[in-house]
Amino acid sequence: MLPTENRLRRREDFATAVRRGRRAGRPLLVVHLRSGATDPHAPGESAPPTRAGFVVSKAVGGAVVRNQVKRRLRHLMRDRLTELPPGSLVVVRALPGAGDADHAHLARDLDAALQRLLGGGAR
Repeated sequence: MLPTENRLRRREDFATAVRRGRRAGRPLLVVHLRSGATDPHAPGESAPPTRAGFVVSKAVGGAVVRNQVKRRLRHLMRDRLTELPPGSLVVVRALPGAGDADHAHLARDLDAALQRLLGGGAR
């Protein structure tokens, strides 16, 4: 599970990442990244932590399938937070095929999307 300080919870933060961030689409998911965004809610002068949120609609499957996809994505994202710039906002939106995909396929798509957003991959 993601630590509390790395969770994206506010609607405004989701909207900021989706509307003002860069997007990379893959067959199973779409990743929105707002690099180095400052957190207006964080007190102090330290760099805010990278935060991630997940959107899994009913098109992915029933409640059990949606929760399973969210758990898998949270686990995958936890290991990749250190690769992202501090203060980044990340929104991972699962597409309908994500419910049938295995853990390895979700990991490949997430890695490819993040690599493209961080400037390491070609279109």
